[in-house]
Amino acid sequence: MRRSASLQRLLIYGLSGPIIALNVWLLSVLFRYFQHPITVLSIGAILAFLLNYPVKFFERARITRTQAVIIVLLATLTLFGILGVTLVPLIIDQTIQLLNKIPDWLGASQANLEQFEMLAKQRRLPIDLRVVSSQINANIQNLVQQLASGAVGFAGTLLSGLFDVVLVIVLAFYMLLYGDRVWYGLINLLPSNIGEPLTASLRLNFQNFFLSQLLLGLFMMLTLTPIFLVMKVPFALLFAILIGISELIPFIGASLGIGLVTILVLLQNWWLAVQVAIAAILMQQLKDNLLAPRLLGNFIGLNPIWIFVAILMGFEIAGLLGTLVAVPIAGTIKGTFDAIKSGKPSNFVSTVTIARDPPPD
Repeated sequence: MRRSASLQRLLIYGLSGPIIALNVWLLSVLFRYFQHPITVLSIGAILAFLLNYPVKFFERARITRTQAVIIVLLATLTLFGILGVTLVPLIIDQTIQLLNKIPDWLGASQANLEQFEMLAKQRRLPIDLRVVSSQINANIQNLVQQLASGAVGFAGTLLSGLFDVVLVIVLAFYMLLYGDRVWYGLINLLPSNIGEPLTASLRLNFQNFFLSQLLLGLFMMLTLTPIFLVMKVPFALLFAILIGISELIPFIGASLGIGLVTILVLLQNWWLAVQVAIAAILMQQLKDNLLAPRLLGNFIGLNPIWIFVAILMGFEIAGLLGTLVAVPIAGTIKGTFDAIKSGKPSNFVSTVTIARDPPPD
């Protein structure tokens, strides 16, 4: 009996790897085939998750849910309209200027490397930076060309992008109104010991995770913008927004954004790049050690290695969208399995309490 049980366990473990790999491949194929509708639905769901907080706030003021949803959506559209009129043109203008400046910065960086190499030769140091500098310049030039072509393509598809924005807002509106009914209709198809922890874990990981990442990214933008302006960093607003947006990618996003900005500044002035890196890293440490624990808590409960693996798998399956949702999906799966194992639907690795809404009649 023991031998047959151990063989059965080994068989299950041996088959789990190929089955997981097959499912990942199948998901990547399905996403590529239905990429556009899945992307629109996912963004609409994330927006509905985020807007559910202010909707509940208005509901506490004895306003019907339909009225609260309309008020929140109108306020959101007004905010987006103000940003679109004031901030977006400034960002586009700075982006175009940056693309035009990078070739000049490449020339200046090449001259600085030649001076450094000559100084090394005078001191008889065996340093040859020509191959390295040429490769770096070639890679950056290719990146600039890709960004420029992408900007042209973005301008060409602006009308379809606006249509997608309207579609996302309409989807978010109906998800806020009828999402619970659809969700509970699907959950009722599952056993109660799976449906209840899955619902709680999904809310915990998605709603709180994306709201926290958004607030952390906003913190990086608001703190780094005046710092970069005081330091007279070129394109200070654009670089601060770039670091803040990269914060939306969990675990590694902020580091990637800081590294990219540091490299761009390094092309012009190495000492200014050092100051930019120090300032951004200090703000990142302040965010990670003071703000992030209070906002995020331990509600994901994942080892950093598994977070990194989830991000890589998410990127392989769905690109940028996959990196954004990989960690909350992994946290949802882990939280659900932990609750099923313990036999308690509310037993999660969490410091956040979830207010559960009863299913609609």
